[in-house]
Amino acid sequence: MDSPVFPLRWNVSEPVLLTETFSSRIWTVRLADGTPAIVKNLKPVNDVWDELRGAHYLSWRDGEGAVRLLGRDGQRMLLEHGGDRLLSQDVAEKGDVFATEVAADVMERLLSPSDIPYPADLQPLRERFRSLFRNARIDRDAGKPSLYVEAANIAERLLSNPREVRPLHGDLHHQNVLFGLRGWLAIDPKGVLGDPGFDAGNVFYNPLDRDDLCLDPERIARMANVFARTLTQHPTAILDHAFAYGCLSAAWHAEDGQPVEEQRTLAIARAIREVAVRL
Repeated sequence: MDSPVFPLRWNVSEPVLLTETFSSRIWTVRLADGTPAIVKNLKPVNDVWDELRGAHYLSWRDGEGAVRLLGRDGQRMLLEHGGDRLLSQDVAEKGDVFATEVAADVMERLLSPSDIPYPADLQPLRERFRSLFRNARIDRDAGKPSLYVEAANIAERLLSNPREVRPLHGDLHHQNVLFGLRGWLAIDPKGVLGDPGFDAGNVFYNPLDRDDLCLDPERIARMANVFARTLTQHPTAILDHAFAYGCLSAAWHAEDGQPVEEQRTLAIARAIREVAVRL
């Protein structure tokens, strides 16, 4: 592959292709002072608007709890290098309790106040739930009781009565939290606007290779209590957000033709709902 050409004003060197995803090519580079950085080159895909809203969110956060956006050129972003250590690695080495506390701390920093107005194009949370509502409507019209129908009812209640409305990361989980020179930082936000409980939801379904944890009622209850303290919400509210998020994620998997991932996510959502009923 030919070496990429980046804007001269970025003054970066030593590009190495780190990974390629469905939505982007990601390069490690060196800044003029030798500091490592990341270039994210977006592809023309449907999800590109998530990525662009995420860039606006990072610019607004300006390094508080998340990596800094150092530059932007169309659909290319120059980003602070968040580090090489994923939070998912520390689940095995330092334990899930430690990892949950780290996630809560990052969440709290991401929600810290800013004197700068947040970006105008953040996605309203109700809009983000479209796929769940669509699946629920299909099941409801068919007279079919399902988790999608139940989750849509809960999501409607949460969306109609938010605890508060704040700018959110939108995709916070163990693979999107890194440890580096500035400690633990979040990467790859989606840029969402809504109840902060939404940002706790995805963490319950991760790490992706640890269903023994994700399905464990004690772990689910413990995480609900930790995030409840962080967000000053009741644990059952956190579990409602987690249940609704999981069914939304399952709906996305269904749309993408990923039945195994859909069923895995629904199984965890069911476990979360069972814990919520007992609280």
